[in-house]
Amino acid sequence: QVQLVESGGGLVQPGGSLRLSCKGSGVGFRFYNVAWFRQGPGEEREGVVCVSGKNDYAETAHFAEGRFTISRDHAENMVYLQMDSLKPEDTARYFCAAIHYTQRLYCSRSTRDYDRWGQGTQVTVSS
Repeated sequence: QVQLVESGGGLVQPGGSLRLSCKGSGVGFRFYNVAWFRQGPGEEREGVVCVSGKNDYAETAHFAEGRFTISRDHAENMVYLQMDSLKPEDTARYFCAAIHYTQRLYCSRSTRDYDRWGQGTQVTVSS
């Protein structure tokens, strides 16, 4: 069973950058669809970006286009979220989630399409 651990959150000024990391433990992590979600105080969890485990399909939320990039390192079992030009409204707890491609061929940004979740890492954008 794959387990996920996020890291890399912190306090950053508006306009700054952060790179979040999601470490997947377990066999075959490279074949998992992986997504990043975020949840602000009192808000619903929303999908940010996703990448598929068996093909090149990926999705990016409109608010993240041109600023956030997802990438993965199969050798290290890592998935990264590079966040640039951060805004105060990006403040949230960020979670990575995963599901094996045999459960769903293409990644999505819907919480119901994932069965593995990390504990999250807090991102605060403030001056």
